Amino acid sequence: MKKVLFVNQDITPYVAETELASMGQLAPHKVQETGSEIRTFMPRWGNINERRGQLHEVIRLSGINIAIDDTDHPLIIKVASIPSTKVQVYFIDNEEFFTRKAQVAGDDGEMFEDNCERAAFFARGVIATIKKLRWTPDVIHCQGWMTSLLPLYIKKAYSEELGLDSVKIVTSLFDQPQQMKMAANAKRCIALNDITIDGILAKYNDEITSREMEKIAIDYSDGVIKASPNIDKEIINYAEQAGVKILDFCNDDFAKAYVEFYETL
Repeated sequence: MKKVLFVNQDITPYVAETELASMGQLAPHKVQETGSEIRTFMPRWGNINERRGQLHEVIRLSGINIAIDDTDHPLIIKVASIPSTKVQVYFIDNEEFFTRKAQVAGDDGEMFEDNCERAAFFARGVIATIKKLRWTPDVIHCQGWMTSLLPLYIKKAYSEELGLDSVKIVTSLFDQPQQMKMAANAKRCIALNDITIDGILAKYNDEITSREMEKIAIDYSDGVIKASPNIDKEIINYAEQAGVKILDFCNDDFAKAYVEFYETL
């Protein structure tokens, strides 16, 4: 039995239904039904109705600080269970990053300048939480560009902790027509230990976008899944050139295809 950690940008019914949010719910649920043991994470976006979703804080998992670009940010962990499923969701929360009502952009459509900081905090918050849970996954499956830094951190900053050196990482790619630009300090926010601006991060454009974030995820993943029927050829070509294994889009019985794909990594 595989232990699979799903790290999702969005999950219905906590946020509005999109292709990404639907798969955020369906993938963990369906893979769990195949007999896999799962854990699921997402950001605690400010537009989530905590009372309706029955979120509550887990004190024993909260309380540590995560430093992003030399500034400490408290980590808060909340949990809830998706109605009609047996899937429990861990929410990564922080008052500065996740209380605003919009998720990644304001009413004017402009990207929040701290999105890269938020992505770094989210990824490192997931790692800190699974360490406290003392639960080591066999596979980490990332869905959504907000999860893109997790493969990098697992492979280059935490690879020897809790047996994570042997974990296999899968990134699902979705149709993403709008490229979102990060703030000028993006690389400083990503940097951690041996992950330096002049080293590992030097190959990526100085102007970090959500597309560059996807490229970082691909470079440090063992497998890539085409989760949408129509994905920009540029990012697929990048994955092919990177030499990672790729699973084509599958609409029917995708959970079986995912589990079989995990076995090939």
